[in-house]
Amino acid sequence: MGWIGRIFNFYLDASIHVAFAVVSLLLITNLYLNIIPEQHLIQFVFFGTIPSYNFIKYGVEAKRYVLVNNSYHRQIQILSLIVLVYAGYHFLFLSYQVWLVCFVLALFIGLYALPISPGHKNLRSSGMLKVLLVALVWTGTTVIIPVISSHLSVSWDISLYIAQQFILILILLIPFEIRDLEYDELNLKTIPQRIGVSKTKILGLLLSLIFFSITFLKDYLSLLDIIGRGMLFLILITMILMTHRNQSKYFSSFFVESIPICWLVLLTVLESYV
Repeated sequence: MGWIGRIFNFYLDASIHVAFAVVSLLLITNLYLNIIPEQHLIQFVFFGTIPSYNFIKYGVEAKRYVLVNNSYHRQIQILSLIVLVYAGYHFLFLSYQVWLVCFVLALFIGLYALPISPGHKNLRSSGMLKVLLVALVWTGTTVIIPVISSHLSVSWDISLYIAQQFILILILLIPFEIRDLEYDELNLKTIPQRIGVSKTKILGLLLSLIFFSITFLKDYLSLLDIIGRGMLFLILITMILMTHRNQSKYFSSFFVESIPICWLVLLTVLESYV
């Protein structure tokens, strides 16, 4: 593998790509809800996502969730510590209300990665609960926090937006759940383990339809909302149909996680024409 391949793998393994995906969803929320982008919040979410995800991915393998023996993982840990300082700096400029939500989300992340008590497994070991918890944290980060930071009241349309975002994250998690069938223990009872790959894909298609249909329940419906979510609906269906158990190395970790980034680009272009 050449140096470009090594850099690209580090970019994925160090959760930099997923950080761009999370920030893309945050910026899309700003776009749809007419929120003025807050630079400290954007940078806090970006820099905070990297150490959070790396802690979830590699903390279990580390001694006492801190000491890493693998040199490659140690490089990721060093990067995580550096960007954590940047995240902490931008965190100081956020409101107390946002701080409170962040602490709650951090608690959820801790419950996800750390054993609840001695002799007990973490919530990551609970297949169904794991998926719901991840969707909740992503939704809280990309919708709840910017809404609270902008002092918006939770209207009917915003409630529907929150529901759509939660469903969207659930859909995006399906390829990962199918991919991990090879590694997951049978007692995890993940969705594909419970109902099989085919029915899981059908569930993904059904959730995609629900995701798009919710758009038409809003009091204020813009052309950008219809076209933007319609295009995403088609992308999600294509993604579900292309998902297989023996998927390529980069299908989920790069292509699926690129969907929010691509959606942001599409919406930015569409905004100039509709």
